[in-house]
Amino acid sequence: MINMLHNSKSENPKNIRLGAIALSLMAATFLPACTSSEVATTDDTTENITAEEVADETSNYAGQTVTIRGDVNEVVGEASFLMDDEQLLGGEEILVVNASGEGITLPEGTENQVQITGEVRNFVIADLETEYGLDFDPNLYAEYEQKPAVIAQSIALSPDPGDITANPENYYYQRIAVQGEVEEIRSTGVFTVDEEQLFGGEDLLVITANPDPRVNEDESVTIVGTLRPFVEAEFERDYDLTWDLDFKQEIEAEYENKPVFVADEIYPSAL
Repeated sequence: MINMLHNSKSENPKNIRLGAIALSLMAATFLPACTSSEVATTDDTTENITAEEVADETSNYAGQTVTIRGDVNEVVGEASFLMDDEQLLGGEEILVVNASGEGITLPEGTENQVQITGEVRNFVIADLETEYGLDFDPNLYAEYEQKPAVIAQSIALSPDPGDITANPENYYYQRIAVQGEVEEIRSTGVFTVDEEQLFGGEDLLVITANPDPRVNEDESVTIVGTLRPFVEAEFERDYDLTWDLDFKQEIEAEYENKPVFVADEIYPSAL
């Protein structure tokens, strides 16, 4: 795999090796992460746009927090990568600098898509080195100087449903983003997301620790969190479940050892 371990004093592209790509792109300062009792939702300051819009209309989005879903085209150094919007053919690339403090693994042999949320700004080496404690190689990053970039505060794999269905083990215990429609609210903080191709046509069970995830049936949503197989004993250990015995037995009978999504962000889908 490609190891991209952040070093605030080194941007050494020679560390890159072939295989699955592990992105551990950490900055000196991070936004607070959601705790197990929180489910974040986007607010009015976050806008879902395309990579092309950022690249072509930087002045319109400068200083704004945006969400983009697209393909990872090329890893640049140890703290960034190039991506373009999934809907574009030969679309405009945008440089993404990871300031999330979290790493992801890009499965080998698939088109790797990610969803990022971060601030749009021009890439200025001196400014970013000062703010984030990074040491960018000027030779490696010279072509991106003063060009549009997104300083990502959240990064998640965003695979197509078919990719997940074919190899769900590639996504277990990783942070991913999934889009779908709320099919049924099963209980407080527990609902299913419907997607014909997702997980062989089966509804995806979503569990949140938030007592009020603020979703409605038939609502199209994007959920961000961790995919893991449902093992009742492990979920009891890792999460503060307040299910009664009947509901616990019902969920276990339906979903034991099947993929279950533990959500920490939920918001209306606009991508």
